[in-house]
Amino acid sequence: MSHHAFVFPGQGSQSVGMGLELYKAFPVARAVFEEVDEALKMHLSRLMFEGEAQELTATENTQPALFAVSMAALRALEKEGGFALKDKARFVAGHSLGEYAALAAAGVLSLTEGARLLRLRGQAMQRAVPQGQGSMAALLGIELEAAEALCVEAAEGDILEVANDNGGGQIVVSGQSAAVDRAIALAKEKGVKRAIKLPVSAPFHSSLMTAAAEEMQSALAEATLHRASIPVIANVTAQPVNEPEEIRALLVQQVTGRVRWRETVQYVAQHGVTSQHEIGAGKVLTGLARRIVPDITADHAGNPAEIEKMLGGL
Repeated sequence: MSHHAFVFPGQGSQSVGMGLELYKAFPVARAVFEEVDEALKMHLSRLMFEGEAQELTATENTQPALFAVSMAALRALEKEGGFALKDKARFVAGHSLGEYAALAAAGVLSLTEGARLLRLRGQAMQRAVPQGQGSMAALLGIELEAAEALCVEAAEGDILEVANDNGGGQIVVSGQSAAVDRAIALAKEKGVKRAIKLPVSAPFHSSLMTAAAEEMQSALAEATLHRASIPVIANVTAQPVNEPEEIRALLVQQVTGRVRWRETVQYVAQHGVTSQHEIGAGKVLTGLARRIVPDITADHAGNPAEIEKMLGGL
């Protein structure tokens, strides 16, 4: 018997045009985009469907936009399949901002609450560090312990930390720009396969985001959170969580904390999951799953054709 985990992508999966096919094909998806537009008092859907890539990449837009596409795809999948996710999923999880989609999928957050929190999260992260002072880099072909040692060596008194342990030999580091540049140079010297500066506007998931975490603590204190109907694997612990107060605390920690994605995929596989389904834009998490747990079946759905194909396996 197949056991399913549903996962939701994070920043980097966005592209202009995402969600448009869902909007056209499914009334339930259209309702999601309209509710998010209303919650944010802006035409976010128009920006997603036909805007400028640079504007979409601004983190205050990217975060609620990716959330909206994930939720629109999920609602369409449930409607077309005639099921509720809680009856199919053993676990849900999301990568960074994707954790908010996982929480909404598990009934912890409403669509409106999730969209508002993510727009605020994007704005808070941008405010926390002035433009140009912080950055991130992906290191490919390195494992966690070696990456941590490299951060210590390249920091030279600056802040430089492992932000994402994505698995499959992919580590993302985050910190002050000069330290990130030193890490890229040092990685190449040490024979790391590739070291690439990421097109992001701030050093996410590092201690430089402390001011943003404080803003999110205030926002989350006022947010309405319900008990999860499906266990959500938290980014910062790679363990399941259901209770609202614990979720609130972990979402604050997540702003400065490491995304433990490799351990997340390993956890669900060790607890009976045989199929991982990525819901939303892109297929980054699908590729990672196959590298972390080679015998897991992994697929993705972000448009009508992919939804139809996924339903065949559910």
